[in-house]
Amino acid sequence: MDHSTLEALRRQHPAWRLLAAENAPLIGSFLHRTFILPNVRVMAQSDLAEALEDTLFGLRERLGEQAYPKGAQDYLNDWAANERGWLRKFYPPGSDEVHFDLTPATERALFWLVSLSERAFVGTESRLLTLFELLKQISAGSQTDPQARLAELQQRRAAIDAEIALVQAGEMPLLDDTALRERFLHFTALARELLTDFREVEHNFRALDRRVRERIALWDGAKGALLAEIMGERDAIADSDQGKSFRAFWDFLMSQQRQEELTQLLERVLDLKPVAALKPDARLRRVHYDWLEAGEHAQATVAQLSQQLRRFLDDQAWLENRRIMDILHGIEARTLALRGALPSGPFMEMVEASPGIELPMERPLYSPPVKVALANLVLQAGDADLDAAALFGQIQVDKALLAGHVRQLLQTRPQISLAEVVALRPLTQGLSELVVYLQLASEAASSVVDEGTLETVEWAVPDPQAGADQPPVMRRAQLPRVIFVRS
Repeated sequence: MDHSTLEALRRQHPAWRLLAAENAPLIGSFLHRTFILPNVRVMAQSDLAEALEDTLFGLRERLGEQAYPKGAQDYLNDWAANERGWLRKFYPPGSDEVHFDLTPATERALFWLVSLSERAFVGTESRLLTLFELLKQISAGSQTDPQARLAELQQRRAAIDAEIALVQAGEMPLLDDTALRERFLHFTALARELLTDFREVEHNFRALDRRVRERIALWDGAKGALLAEIMGERDAIADSDQGKSFRAFWDFLMSQQRQEELTQLLERVLDLKPVAALKPDARLRRVHYDWLEAGEHAQATVAQLSQQLRRFLDDQAWLENRRIMDILHGIEARTLALRGALPSGPFMEMVEASPGIELPMERPLYSPPVKVALANLVLQAGDADLDAAALFGQIQVDKALLAGHVRQLLQTRPQISLAEVVALRPLTQGLSELVVYLQLASEAASSVVDEGTLETVEWAVPDPQAGADQPPVMRRAQLPRVIFVRS
C-alpha cells in the first residue's frame, strides 16, 4: 500500500479506472443488472446492445437527449477496448457473432460498489462463529497426536449426546428470528462472493491458454522441450492452492447427493418466515446450479488448453500443412511483436480469402419437365354439411409487437404484471394474444410466476350472434400472477 504502487494501480488497474470513469454510474448499473444479478456469464453482442439501447432510451428521457450521446455499440466497443478492460470481447467456438463477458476486475469493482450501500442489518455473531469453526477445523486437521484427536472426538460426541438427550426430553433450542436473518444474510454474501471468484479462476486459466498459444507461435525448437515446459506450468497451476481448492469444490458439487441436499436445504430455509420477510432474490433457490454453470465455464477453458496441446501434437497435420503453418507463425510472431505499439497506417493487406471456382462438369444437365397427366374424372360433391368458415378464420399474432409493448411499459417501472399489461394494452385478438404473452413470460429468465396469487384478465370480443352495433362480450381468464421484470 505504498504511494508508488497505488499510483500504478490508479493508472493501470481496470477496476480503478472504472470507478474514476465519467460514465461510471451507467457502466456500473447496466453491467450489474445485465451480468451480475441474473448470473449471466456470456452474452451475444446483439442482445447486449439491445439491452443497452433500452437503458439509454430511459436515461435520455429522464436526463435529456445529450446525457449519453453515443450509440450502444460504440459504448460496448469502448468498454471492451484494451485501455479500458471492463468487458472481454471474443468469438466463442462455433459462433461467428461477437460475445461479451465481464472481466474479473470489473466484477470486483461492482462488488465493492454494492458493499458501499448502507446495510440495514450488520451481523457479527455468525461471522464470529464461522471464524471459530474455521480455527477448530484447522487445529483438528493439523493435529498429529492420536490422544489429542481422540479427546477432541470424545468431546464432540459428548456434546452430541447431550443435545440428543435435550431433544428426547422435549427441549429443542431454536435460533431466534434475528439469528436466522443474520446467518441467511451471511450465506447470501458468501454465495455471491463465490460466483465472483469463479470468474477470476476462469481468467487465470484463460491467461495460461494465451501464454501457451504464444509459445507455440514463437517456438522453433524441439517439441519435447516445449511440451515439458507447458505441462510443467499446467501442473503447477493444477497443484497450486487455487487449483486444488477448485478441484475439491468441483468434486463436491458434482455429487448428485450433495445437489439434492442443497436443494432441500434452500427450499426449507427460504420458506422460513424470518427469511421470507427479507424478500430474498428468487435466484437463490437455484444458486448451486449457478455455481455449476460458472464452474463449467472454467472447465471449458481448461478443455481449450488441452485441445490446443492435442493440435500441436498432431504430427501428420504438421507435416501436411508445414508451409501454411510457417506463414501463420510468421504472422502471429509479427502480430505479437507489434502488440505493444500498433502502427498508425494499414497493418496488413490480404487478397480474397478463397477463389471462386466453377467447373463445367459440375453444372447440372438439362432435365425436361415432367408433364402431369390429369385423368378426366367427374368429381362428385359429398353430402356432409360442413362449415368451411374455420378454414378462412385463422389469425396470426405478432409476437415481436407484444414483446415491444412489454419493453416499453418496463421503461418507466421496474416490473409489471400481465393484468396491468392487458389493462394498458387491451387484447385485440382474444385468447391467442394472451397465450403469446404467457409464452413471452416463459422465455424471459427474469419473469416471475406467483402460483399462490390468482388474478383475472379481461378482454372484449364481438358477439357472433348479435349485430355489429351491439356491445361486445366480455371474456375473463383466471390464472396465476405473471410478473414481467426489467432485465
